[in-house]
Formats: sequence, structure tokens, C-alpha cells
Amino acid sequence: MTEEKSITMAERREDTHTRFMTVGEVAAVLRVSTMTVYRLINSGELTAARIGRSFRIRPQDLDDYLSARFTKAG
Repeated sequence: MTEEKSITMAERREDTHTRFMTVGEVAAVLRVSTMTVYRLINSGELTAARIGRSFRIRPQDLDDYLSARFTKAG
């Protein structure tokens, strides 16, 4: 079973190269301040990984956050 898990993890690494965005990059995309991004992270609205003393956000998590905030007009 350990061997199967290792193969799966290796395949996963090859298939998806997860790129993380910094708080500054997310702020630039959203055109808000970095403090606003920190507030979204601390409130739990935006999922982020804490790495050392900084946060990193997956593009998919940013997309999920934005998708949940779209509204239909009319």
C-alpha cells in the first residue's frame, strides 16, 4: 500500500505544478490593498497556506473565492 501511495504522489507532482501566489500578487489581481487580502484570509473567506511567516494562495482558491461572489444582474 505504501508503494501505491508513493506512485500516486509522484504522478500527482508530475501532473499538477501547483503555483502559489503571494498576498501582493493577489492584491494586484483584485486591485485591493494587501491589508484587504490579509483580512480575507484571517476571516476565512479566502483559503491560504501559511508558510513560515507569510501566506500563499493557490490560484484555484482565488478563483473559488471570486466565483462565490458573482451575482446575476436583472
